[in-house]
Amino acid sequence: MEWMAWTWPTAAFFGVIAVLLITFTILAIKYPETPRVGVLRIETTRGDRLFITLLGSAFINLAWLGLVGASQPYALLVCAIYAFAVFRWV
Repeated sequence: MEWMAWTWPTAAFFGVIAVLLITFTILAIKYPETPRVGVLRIETTRGDRLFITLLGSAFINLAWLGLVGASQPYALLVCAIYAFAVFRWV
């Protein structure tokens, strides 16, 4: 990892993203789903909701850094609540 100057948290972040993508691929193969319509009034699948969650979490973390500072564990809690809401209602 030295050749890319990555830190362990950065590597862990991308590792978690890779595991999520693999998990969602296996779920899509084992348990195919039909798209559903939620509060956004668009059809979404599990993968769409994962993308919306990751994108929204990135914005939540950026806003948290700009407004609150470097206390990111609380931002993680906000992101977890956001992820639950997206997978439940979107």
